[in-house]
Amino acid sequence: QVQLVESGGGVVQAGGSLRLSCSVSGGVLTVIRVAWYRQAPGKPREPIGGISNEGAANYKDVAKGRFTISRENDDTTVVNLQMDNLKPDDTGTYYCKADGRTISRQPYMTWGQGTQVTVSS
Repeated sequence: QVQLVESGGGVVQAGGSLRLSCSVSGGVLTVIRVAWYRQAPGKPREPIGGISNEGAANYKDVAKGRFTISRENDDTTVVNLQMDNLKPDDTGTYYCKADGRTISRQPYMTWGQGTQVTVSS
């Protein structure tokens, strides 16, 4: 069973940085794309951006200029979200989502459990 685990969340002051990681495991043959989302209290989950298995990253407006998505040593199963110049509005639970195919060649789309980010003013 495919599992995603996010890590790296925490509490940081405004203007600070955090680096989140998303690790994909469990019978994975391919990881086609890993995407990051976030959900602030009382708000719907919103996309941040994602990265393809070829290493092409794209971003939504909330992330442009401050967030960077990358793979760990070109490993498609570990994707990082570097967040700089954090603002209190960035507070929320951050999730990663991966899609691809399992070793039995079945498609999957799986979410992680989320990691909390709190930015204090």
